[in-house]
Formats: sequence, C-alpha cells, structure tokens
Amino acid sequence: MAGFDETQITRAILDAYHRKLSDSIVSDVVIVGAGPSGLTAAYHLARRDLRVTLVEKRLSPGGGIWGGGMAMNEVALQTEALPILDELGIRHRPVQETLHTADAMELACGLCLKALQAGVTILNLTAVEDICIHDDRVTGVVVNRTTVYESLPVDPLMLQSRAVLDATGHEASVLQTLQRRGLFRGSAGGALAGEGPMNANAGERFVVEKAGEVYPGLWVSGMGVCAAYGGPRMGPIFGGMLLSGQRVAELITAALRKST
Repeated sequence: MAGFDETQITRAILDAYHRKLSDSIVSDVVIVGAGPSGLTAAYHLARRDLRVTLVEKRLSPGGGIWGGGMAMNEVALQTEALPILDELGIRHRPVQETLHTADAMELACGLCLKALQAGVTILNLTAVEDICIHDDRVTGVVVNRTTVYESLPVDPLMLQSRAVLDATGHEASVLQTLQRRGLFRGSAGGALAGEGPMNANAGERFVVEKAGEVYPGLWVSGMGVCAAYGGPRMGPIFGGMLLSGQRVAELITAALRKST
C-alpha cells in the first residue's frame, strides 16, 4: 500500500469540500430535506440540466425511508410509482395488483446514488435557519451547521437560488419560517393547516395534486403539502412521496424556463 502523510488527508478533504460548497453558493434550485420527495425532485431537476443543491440537516439522507413501517425496513408503493423505481433501477415485488413493496435500504440508497450521479450536490449536517426574500420573492436559504444551529452564537451563510423547495416532510420547516412572519397564505387563515388523520388513499393523492408554489419562489412537496393545506397523513406508503417530488420538479422546471 502506498504511503501518505496525514496532512494530505486533511488537505484533500478541505479542498474537495471547499469546491463543493463554493459551487453551491448559487444554484437554480435549493431543496431543503433529503427525504423521498426531495431526492426524487432533485434527481428529476438535475436531469433537466438545472443546478441543484440539496441540504439535509441529518447525517444520513433518506428521511423516513430507512424505517419502513414501525422500524421494519420494507416500504409499500402503489403501481403508479413503479416507473420511477424502474428508471432508478430499484427492485420491487408485487403484493397485489395495485400494491408493491421494495427494500427500504435499496430505495434510500438508490435515490441518493442516482441524484448524485445526475449532478445534485448534497450537503448533509446542514440546517436551514432562515430564508432570503427580495422584492416579495424567496431568493435563497440561510444555512448553518446542524451541530451548532440554536446551540452556539455562530453566524450562518447564505445559498442563493431561483427556486427553493421545502421537502422537509411533517415539520414543513421552511413554510414555518414564512408563517412566523405572517407571509404564508394557506387555506387556514394564512397559517399552516397541519396534517389531518390518516387516510392513505386520500393522502397519497393529496401530496401529488397539491404540490406546487406556495409563495413566490418557494415550493412544497411531500408531507409538507399535508402540513400546509390540511391533507391527511398516509403512513408507511411512499409512492405519493416519489410522485410528489416528480410532479413538483416538472412544475419548477416549467416556471424557471418561462422566467428566462
């Protein structure tokens, strides 16, 4: 095995990460949350030659995929989502005519790998603590290290983009930032409506049909759609999350192309 100096390891990591972060300062789209809808949206946006930065506050991307249902690492998906899995090379098994299962590990890893290979930059352990708004339009996010955010008085940095997607799931953290400032114009008197009780079929349709722009420059997908508009939760079925990400990627692409 070839020898090396320990300082070379440090320099290699610093130089490589500096290039990654520097290239992410300005993007076409910043996606907040690397769960199923965020990863799917990132992949489809990057495939359309858009520069995409995906920030994830946790160490590992994948969101709730890893846990499957009640910590059993299998996920259920409906037939409509199978073309997404097939495109990504993720195996699935039929349960009945309209329902399939996939290994949660394979789904999470496959989404991450394909997003990265499509050109997405993923910044993990990166928390969004605020948003940037110029002329009544969201123009980027304010980020900090997850490990220091709300713990130490360390100033954040800013990532600029033409569009921001809130894919943070149940917490809808970017939308909550708008709500705190009285800027979110939802269906519940301008506030986040919050999720309704479980109805898997209705919830899966809801997150696809309602995915879209909630404020100029700010979009929402996945469970954040339910939090914003009061849609029902759907439990451990993930097809709607993937389809919601795919749908919002189509909408964002069309809006950005129209604006150029």
